[in-house]
Amino acid sequence: MTAAPKHQKAKALKPNSKRPAKELCSECGLCDTHYIHYVKTACAFINQQIPTLETQTHGRSRDLDKEDDLYFGVHQQMMAARKIEPIPGAQWTGIVSTIAIEMLEQGLVEGVVCVQNTPEDRFTPMPIIARTREEILAAKVNKPTLSPNLSILEQIAESGLKKLLVIGVGCQIQALRAVEKELGLEQLYVLGTPCTDNVTRAGLQKFLETTSRSPETVVYYEFMQDFNVHFKHEDGSTELVPFFGLNTKELKDVFAPSCLSCFDYVNSLADLVVGYMGAPYGWQWIVVRNDRGQQMLDLVNNAIETQAVMSKGDRTAAVQQSIPAYDKAVTLPMWVAKIMGVIIDKIGPKGLEYARFSIDSHFTRNYLFTKRNYPEKLEQHVPEFAKKIVDRYKLPE
Repeated sequence: MTAAPKHQKAKALKPNSKRPAKELCSECGLCDTHYIHYVKTACAFINQQIPTLETQTHGRSRDLDKEDDLYFGVHQQMMAARKIEPIPGAQWTGIVSTIAIEMLEQGLVEGVVCVQNTPEDRFTPMPIIARTREEILAAKVNKPTLSPNLSILEQIAESGLKKLLVIGVGCQIQALRAVEKELGLEQLYVLGTPCTDNVTRAGLQKFLETTSRSPETVVYYEFMQDFNVHFKHEDGSTELVPFFGLNTKELKDVFAPSCLSCFDYVNSLADLVVGYMGAPYGWQWIVVRNDRGQQMLDLVNNAIETQAVMSKGDRTAAVQQSIPAYDKAVTLPMWVAKIMGVIIDKIGPKGLEYARFSIDSHFTRNYLFTKRNYPEKLEQHVPEFAKKIVDRYKLPE
């Protein structure tokens, strides 16, 4: 890739204008730029094209007859890892931030697209092109709200940057891959995180107030492998809330419609993916999808310890039971939820089997959501790999 091809420039939408994807818009930021010209082909919720973009990005699409490909996408290897010396204040141990810093300081890229927060609010995302270690570190910790990462695309063209690292989630990366050739970059690296169930800022506030003992002091949170939501507070304490004790009736509609119709939990189009869902508690799950991803991981080999991925247990009964429970918005008494959480944590799915549990649970839920609310989109929007997974379960009408 060299100079960006000339194309017709459309005007970005004004703030609060109705987006082309309508209520399914994930607010990825593409429509905030003149690249809105490509939205009908680029938007993950207008034109689902994961297999085509997998081939464009990785040289092949996933093999639906191979279980790991079916679930986790195209990859060269998977492992569990954690930093030997964690970054203070990082959500986990700081692998994503460390890779970004090394990419920048070793000259592989000239800028890193990442997300800080606004000065007024720790949970309101503020995408930037970071050019220093300090700017990258200021972006550590996830922002669990819809984030317009691609709103900086015009800044890329204006800045003259030719080598770029983009950190993002699935819907953002799908749109980015669709317009990649229009950006005029010589080299693009993509570091992805798994993503599910984001919310608007107002939706996040409702979730915090409904779920946490102290919503105003929450620094970050995560749905973890031990079947608890882990809330980290300003004083350093961790609050655990069992999945099964969540007020599902109140929270069922808090998640964005885009997230309830998404089938790219594992960020299929990133070069390298770093998350927690396929790793033991306290470790991060690493998925190397292609040679660029391996190049990024190699930069931090001396800073991390690794272990092989493992898989234990059987998810299928738990997934099947969760389908009607979510559908009927079942909420258990907290004491029962805590006991269930302890039992399932001891005998339930672990490692990659937990990741499959999470994927199955979300895919079945999202398939039902799409079928009921957007039946005309169902056939084209749901990828074949997701249909194959959903077909393993009995769904309500």
